[in-house]
Amino acid sequence: MADGERTMVNRTEGKRRGGGRVSEAGKETGLKISRFFTDPSIHPYDAIEGGWGRRSAVIYDEKGAEIFKQENIEVPNAWSELALNVVVSKYFKKSANPDEREKSVRQMIDRVARTIAGWGRKDGYFAAPEDAGTFEAELTHILVNQMAAFNSPVWFNVGIEDKPQCSACFINSVDDSMDAILKLAHTEGMLFKFGSGTGTNLSRIRSSKEPLSNGGEASGPVSFMKGYDAFAGVIKSGGKTRRAAKMVILDIGHPDIGEFIDCKANEEKKAWALIDSGYDGSFNGEAYNSIFFQNSNNSVRVTDEFMRAVLEDGEWRIHAVTDPNQVIDTYRARDLMDRISDAAWICGDPGLQYDSTINDWHTCPETDRIYASNPCSEYMFLDDSACNLASLNLMRFRNAEGGFDIEAYLHAVRILITAQEIIVDRASYPSPSIAQNSHDYRPLGLGYANLGALLMAQGIAYDSPAGRAWGGALAAVMTGEAYRMSAETAGHKGPFSGYPQNEKAMLRVMRKHQAAVEDVEHNYLPADLSAAAHRVWSEAVNLGELNGYRNAQATVIAPTGTIAFMMDCDTTGIEPDIALIKYKKLVGGGQFTIVNQTVPEALQKLGYSEEQTHRIVEYINENNTIEGAPDLKEEHLPVFDCAFKPAKGVRTIHYMGHVRMMAAVQPFISGAISKTVNPIALVGSG
Repeated sequence: MADGERTMVNRTEGKRRGGGRVSEAGKETGLKISRFFTDPSIHPYDAIEGGWGRRSAVIYDEKGAEIFKQENIEVPNAWSELALNVVVSKYFKKSANPDEREKSVRQMIDRVARTIAGWGRKDGYFAAPEDAGTFEAELTHILVNQMAAFNSPVWFNVGIEDKPQCSACFINSVDDSMDAILKLAHTEGMLFKFGSGTGTNLSRIRSSKEPLSNGGEASGPVSFMKGYDAFAGVIKSGGKTRRAAKMVILDIGHPDIGEFIDCKANEEKKAWALIDSGYDGSFNGEAYNSIFFQNSNNSVRVTDEFMRAVLEDGEWRIHAVTDPNQVIDTYRARDLMDRISDAAWICGDPGLQYDSTINDWHTCPETDRIYASNPCSEYMFLDDSACNLASLNLMRFRNAEGGFDIEAYLHAVRILITAQEIIVDRASYPSPSIAQNSHDYRPLGLGYANLGALLMAQGIAYDSPAGRAWGGALAAVMTGEAYRMSAETAGHKGPFSGYPQNEKAMLRVMRKHQAAVEDVEHNYLPADLSAAAHRVWSEAVNLGELNGYRNAQATVIAPTGTIAFMMDCDTTGIEPDIALIKYKKLVGGGQFTIVNQTVPEALQKLGYSEEQTHRIVEYINENNTIEGAPDLKEEHLPVFDCAFKPAKGVRTIHYMGHVRMMAAVQPFISGAISKTVNPIALVGSG
């Protein structure tokens, strides 16, 4: 669709009001949806490249034993066996009655796309019935062609439950009372049951160094973490085999911060002792099932004040929760940072969350601060809130010439962000407070996946200025267009309820996003991508000034583990490839072998012949590395660098390559980025 064809709200038409946008004729308008991918005379399923076939979904364990099988599944021929196995085993509707089970990818996608479109019709999102039909067709096309996917709870629950839980990410509050502490356990359990994850900052709970009101000794948050961890360990996500996901956070100023920092590392050492004694040390083995804190990610919230104390080798005073004027402990700030680093080296936790920066980019500070995140840390917003996620598969937006189709990308952003917005009012939530905040602030989490594969296919090294320019620009275009669409929707449905109170702050953050576009190294970008980044942010800010925004947040970068396989992505989120040949174990059993499919395209992009490409790919298959491959020029090796150093190679992406990519992308994301930074690079050649 050409730029001029986009649906825009006329600045002279009507005026903004809380209940929606009213035209001069006095009638509320709705969204006009243009066709881009589909033809009204052809159903999206009939236009799919390669057609449809029937296959069996089979999963084997690492010993070759069959642990799952469903036969005669209708599936697009273009979908891989991996995508088929993931979708059938995880997302197909299950039933004790064989006649009620889903047997086709068509059924699954129809269940979701038709339900969301139907909600949109009933809730007045579309200008006319034909717009609703167009929306359903475009969404169906996007999903069946693996251009995007919703988060797992949508596939689990939409079209099955009357009020489905649709959000993957929740943030829950807890207060310093036994009632609140036990209520949190119940809320988390219900979230795990329906396939979602949750995070909570426990810093409001008084420390073990402070007395109870009746004179007894307080247990402190770390003690309660043991109970929360036990529930997470026994309640499977979505009632399936996925593990529950949770985040536990403690402020750097909490009196129990030392115990919190060390708790998971100490348990890890216990597991080592059990393994040395002969207990099973595998993922689901008895050693790790016997220790605490294995079902949560732990993070420490640090402020700029604390980080300055670390840099200046200063003292850090810890104050009581119940009496902020009472100093409980005094630490050398660097000692605390060293403990955090040592613990993270031992067991991966705790992580760090930068409180000051997070709140500087907060769109709703007049409501409250941001205290916590979801388990994977991409969703950061108000306590007692939820976010439904979706991710775009960047590799599906290349044109026939191998370039990136900007207009297709923009259109997909509009369709997906509209679908996510529709979901907000039709979903269920585990508590009244989460429901209220979801309706009042309407945070969304659109993101992208397969960045690593896209860069490789373009012949661009992940750890390079060009790679970072592409990562930042694609994020800028996505978030800018998402907010532009949010402002357009606000013109019809009204801005989110919390917007008037936070208007000044939110517009400040929007202008920060817009200003960051100038920091992208545009000389590494195609002209149309560079122009789009500038254009969408100008439109997003201008239309937001007129209409406000429908959503307090619009984008995150999620880890996209399972849905990345559903979309046949070679890489997840903003990660580079882990390895050119890799293996994934499934919770509940089973193992997939995943071979990078992007290498041949990258080699062709770099000018290698078909014969040379074949020889190089054969070498990779035999050696699990591209290093030493025949015909390969040394200057092209960085294009194929991965996060892990191969057993027969020396190359890997330096840890700062990961950090710099995050720095390039983060200024254009509403929330944050779920990202693995691999410290193995410290001992590699990098």
